[in-house]
Amino acid sequence: MEKINGYTAEEAESLVNYIAEGKKSGKTLSDLFETYGKAHGRAGGSVRNYYYQLLKSDDARAKALVRGRKLRAGKIREFTKEETDDMLEKIFTERGKGFSVRRSIANICGKDEKLMLRYQNKYRNMLKKQPDEIRAVAAKMGMEDFVSARRREADSFLQKRLEREINELYDRLALNLREENDRLKKTVQKLTEENELLRRMGGGKHGEADCG
Repeated sequence: MEKINGYTAEEAESLVNYIAEGKKSGKTLSDLFETYGKAHGRAGGSVRNYYYQLLKSDDARAKALVRGRKLRAGKIREFTKEETDDMLEKIFTERGKGFSVRRSIANICGKDEKLMLRYQNKYRNMLKKQPDEIRAVAAKMGMEDFVSARRREADSFLQKRLEREINELYDRLALNLREENDRLKKTVQKLTEENELLRRMGGGKHGEADCG
């Protein structure tokens, strides 16, 4: 069966329809990725990646699917050369203390999970597409032998570990967003109920004044 970026045409259309209807209902993309994934036996992170790939695709069939749907991908803030080098230098500094890449990034970012996600995505992509740039920064820091001795970091095992960590971060951020939305809904409901109570109390007093 003919496929669009790895999905069958029917699957791609199903996802686009699901996202479009969900957005109209006010649901977040993170929630939609997760629920669609569960319903179709796919990881939420995989659905997310496919969705963004579909929106950016030059495939005429993909463009036809999303045309007129008002679907948008969030603007991605690209790394500058200075930011990239600074990130790698910090990672290698932590690596020199004996930490893994994942642990090094966690140490650098502290409790900022959004920054951690950004760093992990960048490092993962550089492992795949720009390994020479990683080695260049390592050489600049006098750690070229250190990197060469650990070339296994670029194998599929590390890629899978980073993928899992990235998906877990997305899930935690999505959960935090849903919890915040729930809190806001409860606050609005409480204020609405209090407003209705005050309106009724005000109406009762007005009625008693008229009777006098």
